[in-house]
Amino acid sequence: MSITPLGTYRNKLIFASCWLVWTAMHVAMLRYWNLPWPLSATDAVLTNLLLAAMCWLVSNNLRYYRPQKGKYIYILILCAALSGIWIALVKLAMFQLYSEDIVYLSFLQASLPVRFFISLLATGCVALISELWYAQEEQKETSQRSTAAAQLAKDAELYKLRQQLQPHFLFNSLNSISALVTSRPDQARKMIQQLSDFLRGTLRKEENQWTTLEEELQHLELYLEIEKVRFGHRLHTLVEFDEAAAAYKIPHMLLQPVVENAIKFGLYDTTGQVTISIKASADSEYLQVAVQNPFDPETSTPKPGTGFGLSSVQRRLYLLFARADLLNTSVADSLFTTLIKIPRL
Repeated sequence: MSITPLGTYRNKLIFASCWLVWTAMHVAMLRYWNLPWPLSATDAVLTNLLLAAMCWLVSNNLRYYRPQKGKYIYILILCAALSGIWIALVKLAMFQLYSEDIVYLSFLQASLPVRFFISLLATGCVALISELWYAQEEQKETSQRSTAAAQLAKDAELYKLRQQLQPHFLFNSLNSISALVTSRPDQARKMIQQLSDFLRGTLRKEENQWTTLEEELQHLELYLEIEKVRFGHRLHTLVEFDEAAAAYKIPHMLLQPVVENAIKFGLYDTTGQVTISIKASADSEYLQVAVQNPFDPETSTPKPGTGFGLSSVQRRLYLLFARADLLNTSVADSLFTTLIKIPRL
């Protein structure tokens, strides 16, 4: 809800101070024209109280009704009408109080046009300030609503991306368990237990979008243990990170699809042993995580940015940091490298 320019304590204090200063100037001006002190004070206080009421009416009216752009003539008409009412009230009140003071009544009658234009100027200034204030408040509220809507949409998309990862990995694991049930039941039971631990840990972290690199790697280790059951002796992993990188905050479940992509390209088209390396380092600006996997150029042709895993990671990084350059892939010497850069929060 908008706050009126005269509605807050601070604005009321400013308005009252301006009114007191103007009233004092009004008294001084009447004294300059040799009017008595009591009469000058009465004239100044009464007329300025009524003028303050007119200004409040203008401001309060613009709170609920503001003319369309280009139709500000209505504000001028309102200010002129209120100034006319103010003149009539001032004249009526002062004539009632000083009906026998012919000199003052003559002065009052002669000063009415000047008073009218002063009132028009004062109410016009208040109307202009109020219009600018309300326009700014409306623009701020619109901006806040737009930001909130964009944030909700971003959160919904991030949640959708994270939810899409679970079935993608779960189906692969269930297929592997199904293949092991008859041939290697012990390994199948072990894999079921590891899958249970992995999913339980995922659910515990579901409400927290951010985690430390060390916690993320510990959770990733559960995933790698499952994959090692699937691929046996063929899969080896090498994880390296320095102390500065361990406490670095990263989005939860960011690395798992990248490592899954590395395993897919590293093992699916080869028959020998494969080492997946995960190396992390941090500086004052970024955490850099490099995931590498070998591939056979004759049977596999990885392309930068392919697959749901990498595209989902890139999209998440863009939604979180508004940058499209935080994930890069490269191919060199039969090694496929995915490099992720995470800005420091």
